[in-house]
Amino acid sequence: MKELKLGIPKGSLQVATFELFKKAGWRIRSTDRSYFPSIDDSSLRLSLIRAQEISRYVEDGTLDAGITGKDWTQENNSDVEIAAEFVYSKASLKPVRWVLAVPKDSPVKKLEQLKGKKIATEMVNFTKRYFSERGIPVDVEFSWGATEAKAAEGLVDAIVEVTETGSTIRAHGLKIIAELLESSPQLIVNKEAWKDPWKRQKVDQITMLLRGALGAENKVGIKLNVADHDLERIVQLIPSITAPTVAPLYQSAALHGEKWFSVESVISEDVVRELIPKLLQNGAVGIIEYPLNKVL
Repeated sequence: MKELKLGIPKGSLQVATFELFKKAGWRIRSTDRSYFPSIDDSSLRLSLIRAQEISRYVEDGTLDAGITGKDWTQENNSDVEIAAEFVYSKASLKPVRWVLAVPKDSPVKKLEQLKGKKIATEMVNFTKRYFSERGIPVDVEFSWGATEAKAAEGLVDAIVEVTETGSTIRAHGLKIIAELLESSPQLIVNKEAWKDPWKRQKVDQITMLLRGALGAENKVGIKLNVADHDLERIVQLIPSITAPTVAPLYQSAALHGEKWFSVESVISEDVVRELIPKLLQNGAVGIIEYPLNKVL
């Protein structure tokens, strides 16, 4: 049987990626010590690998495909196919940012003022290219961790670090002076694997269902019944992707000759708490709210 060797990011994105696959229809099981999670799809073979390394293994063919950040694909300057980009991070549905930060009391306010200065980062290659393309000579050194502390303690003049909100950087007494890169997870594919019709079809399947799962995030389905004389008012209240689905109910004796309809829609979760009281006030009955796995 054919199989697709797929790299899954180990570390900060791991839990969010496992949950995304679950909503997309795949169940992944892994233990703390295992680097080869099991999945309920015999055509997929998973490997848990640090996001920083996945693009290298995809490029050399060790993996057919993998999910890793756009940042690490750029850092490794990997020659791979980008099948899709998915906007999520370990804590939200927003991309992460790689920013340039300096101590709060630093006189540096723009990139050019770092000429000849020392910068610490995990993204060494990217940072060197970024400053070189702008003609600003800097000394870039690799940081094994605790990067914010190095700037705060004066060991380096600036750092290039990843952040979602900037709160950790500010908590270390630093200020952000520039955003260098916005990064989201990408599904990348080895160039030879991309030419294989079966593997490409499998990648397309994964892409479609993961996008559907992300499309369902923070959305719910809502269903209700309403009498004919209240229908137009109810439909006007309900937001939807295109328009609510409206279907007539079976005309049983219990309806006493009045026409009733079932109305169904997909809406943002944060709208529901305001919408349901309005629907009830305007004649809706039997309101059901239900979770969604995918919206395609």
